[in-house]
Amino acid sequence: MVNPRIIKDKVIANAMLVLSLASVSLVFLIGFGLYYRAAPLFEEQSLLSLFHTSEWAPSNGKFGFYPFIMGTLWVTFIAIVVALPLCLLTAIYVTEYAKPSVRRIFLPLVNILAGIPPVIYGVWGIFFVVPIVREHIAPPFMEYSSGYTVFTGGLVLAVMIFPILVSIVSEVLRTIPKELKDASLSLGATKWETIKKVVIKRALPGIVAATVLAVSRAFGETIAVLMVCGNVPVAPTTAFDGGYPLPALIANNFGEMMSIPLYDSALMFAALLLFVIIFLFNLVSRIILNSIEYKYNS
Repeated sequence: MVNPRIIKDKVIANAMLVLSLASVSLVFLIGFGLYYRAAPLFEEQSLLSLFHTSEWAPSNGKFGFYPFIMGTLWVTFIAIVVALPLCLLTAIYVTEYAKPSVRRIFLPLVNILAGIPPVIYGVWGIFFVVPIVREHIAPPFMEYSSGYTVFTGGLVLAVMIFPILVSIVSEVLRTIPKELKDASLSLGATKWETIKKVVIKRALPGIVAATVLAVSRAFGETIAVLMVCGNVPVAPTTAFDGGYPLPALIANNFGEMMSIPLYDSALMFAALLLFVIIFLFNLVSRIILNSIEYKYNS
């Protein structure tokens, strides 16, 4: 006679397998749904023309996505360039140099930043970051700037991803065995040399994973970036040009799409494009992360 406990264990295991497969399948269902809604646009225009055309005139049936793709890449790149070094140095200070009392105060304050609504960051960007960029940062590089630029969007986005980067990198650094650091120090290395040659090297896979999560968040951020980028449907050529990222395009125009042919398909294609970019980025970064882990564990 079969033991009821074994049957119960198998049922639970199979149920968890089904639920896990259902969760993973949601990714493909979302992608298929977006493709299905965007398909009418593919019957009118080729993918090549959608990617390379810059003209955006929905009323005339012209949907060029090149400016929006470049706006997304500019804002995300600036955010990571600004945030990653600052967050890495902050995490090193918190885990290696700060006193326990400082650490107990600092980390909760960082976590509070993660709970602030994006619209608050957008308002802060309008009233504080935009004037600073317009009056102090942009003038040495160009004659006039409104302050509503991809650089401004990148700065606001860098502040938004600051909590997730600091929190994850701090946790990663705390997992480094104390014995490794003690061994380095006992061989005559200074604390900073130990951090550079031992701690950061050992924590590199975790730092890459944290960066991937931050970039994924940056790609999809909408409201705050929409409020400070200028929403100009022209591909930026410098960091002080206005931009129009894909999430802002969807959020700004979704309510207008019903009255114009193919407008809804174009916006669904924008969502599909954003979905594919994030999916491919995570896939490539996972491959890189696995190779790094294999290198340091072998």
